[in-house]
Amino acid sequence: MLQHSDLVLDRDAIPDSEEERSQISAADDAALLKTMGYKPVLHRTYTLFENFATTFAALYFIGGVRVTFSTGIMAGGNLAYWTSYLVTMVFTFITAAVVAEVCSASPSAGSIYLWAAEAGGPRFGRLLGFVVAWWSTTAWTTFCASNTQSAVNYMLSELTVFNVDFPTETTDVKFRAIQWICTEILLALAALLNFMPPRYFRFVFYFSSAVVMLDFFLNLIWLPIGTASTWGFRTADEAFMSTYNGTGAPDGWNWCLSYLATAGVLIGFDASGHVAEETKNASVSAARGIFWSTVASGFGGLATVILFLFCAPTPDKLFAFGSPQPFVPLYAAVLGRGGHIFMNIVCVVALWLNTAIAIVAASRLVFAVARDGVLPFSGWVSRVHTGQPRNAVIVVWGVGAIITCTLLASNVAFTSLVSAAGVPSAAAYGLICLGRLLCTPKRFPKPKWNLGRLSKPFQFIGVFWNGWVVAVLFSPYEFPVTGANLNCK
Repeated sequence: MLQHSDLVLDRDAIPDSEEERSQISAADDAALLKTMGYKPVLHRTYTLFENFATTFAALYFIGGVRVTFSTGIMAGGNLAYWTSYLVTMVFTFITAAVVAEVCSASPSAGSIYLWAAEAGGPRFGRLLGFVVAWWSTTAWTTFCASNTQSAVNYMLSELTVFNVDFPTETTDVKFRAIQWICTEILLALAALLNFMPPRYFRFVFYFSSAVVMLDFFLNLIWLPIGTASTWGFRTADEAFMSTYNGTGAPDGWNWCLSYLATAGVLIGFDASGHVAEETKNASVSAARGIFWSTVASGFGGLATVILFLFCAPTPDKLFAFGSPQPFVPLYAAVLGRGGHIFMNIVCVVALWLNTAIAIVAASRLVFAVARDGVLPFSGWVSRVHTGQPRNAVIVVWGVGAIITCTLLASNVAFTSLVSAAGVPSAAAYGLICLGRLLCTPKRFPKPKWNLGRLSKPFQFIGVFWNGWVVAVLFSPYEFPVTGANLNCK
């Protein structure tokens, strides 16, 4: 078992400047890691595919579209949803490219907080690193809790489908109690999966990616068949040009709120960077993993959006299902009870594996922050067992379990904590872009995977795009705003 003192090199041995560090020949991953001041203590097992799969599975594009679909339709309708998604794709790809370039220069565990420190330079690096460390740990731990609850919502939506005499409204404490118990169990099981040896856990990446693609192709093939035999396809005009205002906001802002749904689908692509210290040829593979998994997820999400726009019923009918997850009764209506149960099992398994991989990313971030002594009890949190930060996994599970307990008090209390989970990540992306643009425009270490002349324009775009996303994510979703609906997203 490696102690805290075994994780960090003598700081006097670290290059004094970014220019000097960029000139060091990093013949292997261990040498590059040492230039950042850290000893190589984590297992170096994963290849490009496992790194790619970390983000690909964490984003889970079809699940993200399914969770946010009703939100997007409420805010502007079909026309707003698909056009906003196209805009989101382009600007998220640009942001991911900037982040991938920064990752190539600093491929280590918990990368996003170190990227911010690098981007801030000698003057602002500590401040930016500290802020992003807390932002990102908050984002990832709350995501683990909320994502598990999403899986439970699929399970409990069967109560509506089978007309079980049990409350299905989140305002009922009995429903919230069952929701809480199921969420805690699935979260604990996802955390336990992270204690598998790396040579076995790598198959979790394979299986998770396979389930994501199974989910996608089942919808691509099965959903149109079921739709054709039930309520029929929406016309092209209905699918692409119809509008809707279900938020009560002024029409202009109602349209803007569609970005609350579309941006959420592709937030979290920094996951591949968090396992960079466990990836072979990390300076190239981790950067490629970030960028190409985001591109693959973006185009997969676009195909899913178009599919759902043609196959989903009218907004009034969709919202009338009265279920924690509207797609469960939708699948029941178009696929039949037997078909929709299989589809629902796929959704729950995919989300559970999604949570397990999110815990991977979150625990590596917690480990890295503790390695630098930022967290309380950093010495214990940063201990490494056989190349794995298992104590950090326990911390992520513990915090997620505590956050989930707020479900018992109030659903609004829970959504208050997790609805803004995407805000810290988007803010961190924008802050990294801003730091690269203003603080280290010429003194940043030269990465192996770089954007060349596009780097500066992409950084500029990334600042304003992520600023816009943060503004939308902070906005109330229901108007007029009251104390009861302020935190409802």
